[in-house]
Amino acid sequence: MFSRVFSRVSGVLLLGGAVIGASSLYGQNAAPAAPPEAPISRIDIFTGYSYISPKATVKTSLPDGTVLSSNMDSVDYGAIGSGAYYFNKYVGGQVEAGFHPQDKNDGGYTVQGGIIFRFPVSGMTPFIHGLGGAAYWQGPYTKPYTNLTSQWGPALTAGGGLDYNLPFFNHRIGLRLFQADYEYFHINHGPQPTSGGRVNANSARLSSGLVWKFGSIIPPPPVQYACAASPSSVFPGEPVTVTGTATNLNPKKTATYSWSGQGVTVNSTSNTANIDTGSLAPGSYTVTGHVTEGNKPGESADCTAQFTVKQFEPPTVSCVANPSTVNPGDSSTITATGVSPQNRPLTYSYSASAGTISGTGNTATLSTTGAPAGTITVTATVTDDKGQTASCTAQVSVNAPPPPPAKTQKLCTITFDHDTKRPARVDNDAKGCLDDVALNAQRSTDASLVVVGNTAPPPPAKGKRKPKEIPNLAAQRAVNTKDYLVKEKGIDASRISVRTDSTGTNEVDNYLVPAGATFDSDVPGTAPVDESQVQPQTRKPLAERHHGHAKAKSTSAPQ
Repeated sequence: MFSRVFSRVSGVLLLGGAVIGASSLYGQNAAPAAPPEAPISRIDIFTGYSYISPKATVKTSLPDGTVLSSNMDSVDYGAIGSGAYYFNKYVGGQVEAGFHPQDKNDGGYTVQGGIIFRFPVSGMTPFIHGLGGAAYWQGPYTKPYTNLTSQWGPALTAGGGLDYNLPFFNHRIGLRLFQADYEYFHINHGPQPTSGGRVNANSARLSSGLVWKFGSIIPPPPVQYACAASPSSVFPGEPVTVTGTATNLNPKKTATYSWSGQGVTVNSTSNTANIDTGSLAPGSYTVTGHVTEGNKPGESADCTAQFTVKQFEPPTVSCVANPSTVNPGDSSTITATGVSPQNRPLTYSYSASAGTISGTGNTATLSTTGAPAGTITVTATVTDDKGQTASCTAQVSVNAPPPPPAKTQKLCTITFDHDTKRPARVDNDAKGCLDDVALNAQRSTDASLVVVGNTAPPPPAKGKRKPKEIPNLAAQRAVNTKDYLVKEKGIDASRISVRTDSTGTNEVDNYLVPAGATFDSDVPGTAPVDESQVQPQTRKPLAERHHGHAKAKSTSAPQ
């Protein structure tokens, strides 16, 4: 009998080796890389071939007192099925059914349940189990009677085996290389001596087949939580939204969310939170999010997100003056273009180094009335509602005023009241005035001279004698003065004009007429002298006079 058991075990091992070799070859052809580790299943379903060899003798007493003995035979063709539910990685509960139908003259079935222990290692899972239940078994055939009737009886099983993890279906199929069990069952086939007897069978059972793996007892991955702030950098008053993303949540549970922050008020019970930054000072802030779906480890997680509140950027401004060059008294428009990076409201103000400026918007008017010639600097300043300022300057050039129009200048006047006998003669008293006239003419080479002669009415008559009138006396005086300037001072005669006036004085007025000046406009009322009709008189000394018998001293007229 034991030789038969050995042969059955050898057959099972050979079958397992063939399946392992085939699966290895398949794995090599299909996937050169090493397969990932098999999951630790929650439920194992085993189906396969089973061989059982009961060791028992049934004794039956015949009516004539004869006792028949019959040994139970092994069952070569059987099937087995079991299901194991594991409470953790190592321990589970198992139910099992064995099917060993009649072979030769006996056979039966077993239904049992119990505990199983497994020890997962890399690629292999050894196990042991202990079961208890019932067996439904038929006794051996005896002559001259028919087979003993099948009866139920108690059954116990203890044994173990080895599973090999196959690379199919994500390692959800395994090969049970062997399962070797000791099985005991007790069957009472009925009262003796007519029909039965008791059987206490000690059986050896060998099985092999496939293991179908379901579920997993590996605890679910811990909840993970990630947060992000958008935008991550803002100016005061701009909103920030913090969003938390939780992973590995159990869809059968309800997650709760909460938020907190140092220096930040966050009110939200969802995975998003809106933050008002209007009251926050510039700086960096951290918001912490929390998600939980239970009190067990791995069922809650925290995350943090950071954002920055930036200092408001100051405004900028540029200036331009139009026109940039003006004549005295003219105006220029100043345009200031201010820009706030955060679109803050801006106010404008202006100042000028000279002149007057008015305007409060982005344009102002500069008036140069009363301003000196030169450059005027206009400063424009923009201020935002946060008190930050920026300034720019524009320059306006004020032209120098044009020189006043050239005017005739009266230099000096010479008189003719000293020499009544020669009332047109230029005497020595006139030299000082005429020297100055000549000097001015020499300094202003582009100027001309005008000498204007005048004459006073003759004095009243003394007695019956009327004073002698000299014709063209005013013209003569002017001609004589010109002659003196030409001959004595070397002034070009073409630069000197002679005219007469009617001031009623015995004088000659001397004028300097600069280039561009018009004498007739500046000194109206004079008349030109026809120098072809009035010739200059030669300066001669006076004749000597004798008084009494004394010899008179000869004197010359004033030069």
